[in-house]
This record gives sequence, C-alpha cells and structure tokens, in this order.
Amino acid sequence: MPALRWAAMAMSMALLHLFCSVTETESFPGMRDLVVGLPGQPPVGFGQYSGYVAVDGRKQRALFYYFAEAEQDPATKPLVLWLNGGPGCSSLGVGAFNENGPFRPSGEVLVRNEYSWNKEANMLYLETPIGVGFSYSTDTSSYEAVNDKITARDNLVFLQRWFVKFPQYKNNSLFITGESYAGHYVPQLAELMLLLNKKEKLFNLKGIALGNPVLEFATDFNSRAEFFWSHGLISDSTYRMFTSVCNYSRYVSEYARGSISPVCSKVMGLVTQETSKFVDNYDVTLDVCLSSLHSQSKRLSPQRVTDAIDVCIEDETVNYLNRRDVQRALHARLVGVRRWDVCSNVLDYELLDMEIPTIMILGKLIKAGIPVLVYSGDQDSVIPLTGSRTLIHGLAEELGLNATTAYRVWFEGQQVGGWTQVYGNVLSFATIRGASHEAPFSQPKRSLVLFRAFLHGQPLPEAF
Repeated sequence: MPALRWAAMAMSMALLHLFCSVTETESFPGMRDLVVGLPGQPPVGFGQYSGYVAVDGRKQRALFYYFAEAEQDPATKPLVLWLNGGPGCSSLGVGAFNENGPFRPSGEVLVRNEYSWNKEANMLYLETPIGVGFSYSTDTSSYEAVNDKITARDNLVFLQRWFVKFPQYKNNSLFITGESYAGHYVPQLAELMLLLNKKEKLFNLKGIALGNPVLEFATDFNSRAEFFWSHGLISDSTYRMFTSVCNYSRYVSEYARGSISPVCSKVMGLVTQETSKFVDNYDVTLDVCLSSLHSQSKRLSPQRVTDAIDVCIEDETVNYLNRRDVQRALHARLVGVRRWDVCSNVLDYELLDMEIPTIMILGKLIKAGIPVLVYSGDQDSVIPLTGSRTLIHGLAEELGLNATTAYRVWFEGQQVGGWTQVYGNVLSFATIRGASHEAPFSQPKRSLVLFRAFLHGQPLPEAF
C-alpha cells in the first residue's frame, strides 16, 4: 500500500508540475522532454527533463541530457552544467545517479539524495562526447578519432540549442562543473563560450569548478608516486624506480602510443603488485565496491583496463538504466549498442590529447573575470591533490595573484571539511577531507558545502 500511495503522489506531483509549467510559461520547446516520473521514484516537487539535442545539421549526431530543476525557485537559481570524464564516461550514470543528482538507485527503486546539488541550482547533466551512454550517431564513423576539439565544439552547439529548448534559463547565472578528464572538457568549452560572447552575448558564464581534474599531464600523473609512497602503498625501492626509471606520465604516454617499453612494464608491474588489486586507487581508504564510479578514470589507469574480473558487475546504476521502463521514462534509446554502459565501448578517443595542458586556459578565463575553483578529494591517488595544488599555486604566481585567503582549514558542521587557499579572490583551491576521486559520492555533505560557497562567491566556513 505505501508503494502504491508513493506512485500516486508522484504522478499527481508530475501532473501538477506539468499544468503549472504550461500555464505559467505558456509552454516551451523543452516541455516535450518532461519526465513525468521515473520508475521507483519517490515524490518530488521539482521538474525533471531528459532527451536529445542534435549537434549537426542532418540530425545524425545527438547528445543526451538529464535536467533536474532546483528544488525551490528554479527561475532564480543558477544553471549548472555537469560533465564527467573518462574520456568517454557518463554524466548521467556517474554524476546524476551516483554523485550529486537528486536520486540514487537502491534495488528496484530510487532513493532521495539528501545532499543533491539541485538544492542549490538547476542541474544539467550531459552525456558527452557522442557515443557515451545514450548519446549516439547513426553514422558509426563519428565515433572514430574523437578528440578534445570535436568534444568542445559539440558541447558548445549542445548548449546553444539546449537554450532554444529552455529559453527561460538563458539569463540565469551559468556555471560549468565536472571532474577527472572534465579538466579538459570544461576549460575548452568555457574558452569557446567566451570567444562566442565577444560577437554576441549568448552565455551568462559566472564560474567553473573542477574536481580532481587532469590539467597538466606530467605534474598530475607523476604526483601519484609520492601519494602511493606516503600512504604506504609502495616500498622505498619501488618509489625510487617509479620516480627515476619510469614515471607514470611516461608509462601512460607509451600506453597511448601502443608501445610500452620493457622497463616501464617492469616498474608498473611492481607498482601494481604492491598497491594490490584489492585497494581502490580512487579512494585508498575505501573498501566498498564502486566499479561504475571507477570506470570514468579507466583511461587514466591503463594498467587496470585489462582486468578481466569486475566484482561489481551487477552495479545498481547499470541495472537501473538498462531497464526498458526507465529508458522510456527518460525518452532515451539505444542506437547501435545493446546496452547502456557507464563508459563507452564504441568511442575511439584520441588519448594523446591528454598530454595537452589545459592549465593555461584557466589563466585565460581568470583574466576574463571568470572565477575558477579546483578541488581535490584527498584520498584520490589517480589525480592526487599534491599535483593540483602545485599547478594552482604556479598559475597564481604566473598571473601575479596574491593569496587573499591563507592556507587554512574549512568546516562542515563541527568537523574539518578540508583545507583551502584563495588567490586574488578569483582562483581557489580546496581539498575535501576523506573524499575520493568522485568527491560528491564519498563525501556528499562536505561537497555540497563547497558547492554552495562557490555558487554564492562566499568563503568556505572558517569555524563551526
């Protein structure tokens, strides 16, 4: 009986929202993407939309999105675009359904995420590039030789056309956020938006935030050795080899070129053996199964790509998004693939783009007056905080920005939430204490505190 009442309430709320949306806004193109209700969903008072936006003239290539309006006053709240990394992993499955979206799968139903970011903003999740998740092309050659430039261009076209569907959000403050390889996606998209704005003000861009991002190949990747060693994951002798004989950036570079040298193979064999396959590199303190979350970084850890055994193959998010009733509710379809996957099996991404630094694009954005936040889950060994902190400090020096907030702790409630430093009131670095590569999953409350402060341009709490 309770389940039946929940279903009835959910339907009533959806119909009420539909009626109000039509009468108050006199309808808009995005109304056809309204999600009346997701299977197993608890009742909510906010609108949900999902569907496709074609990014080419012949409508052969389309990006899939999921949009959760803010819980209260969506018309006045910021619009936040969220991108996951990979390259080639899903913002729907990872970001929306495992990190900072309004729901998380639990068996056959969805449960509310108490720390969903749509408490503070209208959240737009984009499955990018083409070939990821439900995004598709009817021409499979579109999945070949995809690179950062193609992705940035498609994401720009998506946003332009998404605003045609949802014109009521065009003037809202716009923030772009993401994690991991979104350290490439987000800055490159923001740069294109600024270029377009010089001709015509199309985007009300107010800031970008990046979690454990790839910004500069060598610095980010080679900080892994010290992290492993300082956390006791590798021996002194292996640490010396990992920093002199073959460092991690060299290994990934060789892997991307399809030719791993014997010396690098030997070193990485030692590292893999000592760190153990039973330790989660994306959170070295977490001993629970998070297979779908790890997948977005699989290209950042190529030695794990060949692992044949996935102990978390029955991941609830994968199961949920492969249900036909869920796909119908989301207006999603599978084109050219049999099932929805967290990370694409059809996409051929140009991995050498990983070596192109994006840290200087952050400098361009800051010079244009766009605030930038880089945050790090401090238990992540894939893109460790030490590399990110070094890069942000170096960028501040290059831009001539003085520290306007000294390095200090910040609080979530009565506990230390992490550490932070701010430069010139426009460039910020923060850690999230106890958080993984996917910080909003492992530390949702602390991540929401950080997100709220960033949106409002406020300092992180100094005391409890």
